[in-house]
Amino acid sequence: MIVIYLLLAAIALFLVGGALSGHVVKQFERGVVYRFGRVRTETRGPGLALIVPFADRLQKVNMQIVTMPVPAQDGITRDNVTVRVDAVVYFRVIDPVRVVVDVQDYQSAVAQVDQTSLRSIIGKSNLDDLLTNRERLNQGLEVMIDSPALGWGLHIDRVEIKDVALPESMKRSMSRQAEAERERRARVITADGELQASEKLSMAAARMAKTPAAMELRLLQTVVEVAAEKNSTLVLPFPVELLRFLERSTPAAAGTSVATNEQAGITTPSGSAAPPIADRDPPAADTSAASSQR
Repeated sequence: MIVIYLLLAAIALFLVGGALSGHVVKQFERGVVYRFGRVRTETRGPGLALIVPFADRLQKVNMQIVTMPVPAQDGITRDNVTVRVDAVVYFRVIDPVRVVVDVQDYQSAVAQVDQTSLRSIIGKSNLDDLLTNRERLNQGLEVMIDSPALGWGLHIDRVEIKDVALPESMKRSMSRQAEAERERRARVITADGELQASEKLSMAAARMAKTPAAMELRLLQTVVEVAAEKNSTLVLPFPVELLRFLERSTPAAAGTSVATNEQAGITTPSGSAAPPIADRDPPAADTSAASSQR
């Protein structure tokens, strides 16, 4: 009977020992073994990890990348501007033994280093760097955080500045500055366009001066373009050259028409016939005779 009790006790002890000695380690975990309080240098990989019951203790460490948001920090930049900056840090464990031995709570330690490093990078940077040159600031912040983290068995994979909050007065000042800059660019572009247009017009005028007919063609083209609008009044200038041509040709044409009328005896507009030349000559003859008699 006693033997049966001893066998049952041995079986129960074996089952309890087996339950205490077997642990399942997941793929993304590593097991750190303590034997009588002393840490073992070798870690247990994923799978079933067997330890000595009542002598060893297994602690699992997560090896996944941890995403830690950094609370927004208020600071003054190097050019004396008050800003509020927040960031996010990505890190992972590379040495499970040092993580569990050298630091009590590595996530809290990383969070504190993140905040102090962010404040330090704000004080060393200008406002323009925080707004436009974030890549360089991210690299500098990563180096500052990674230096103490390496001693804890951690590796900082990435640090990103998420947002930079500015005071309302600074936002208005930057808005006015941007508006003035856009206005300056618009004026410069307009001036360049006028300069180029004047150069082209000067070249066109010099070329059209060599061929006067080109000016007339240009005038006709302008008339066609203006006439396309139905609700427009067109004032057409009369060419001076045509006036000069009419001025030269008008006296000769008038003299020719008068001589023709006199020779043909064409009636005047009032209806009376033009007197012949012989009827107008006698008075002159009578005058000459009277003068000879005297």
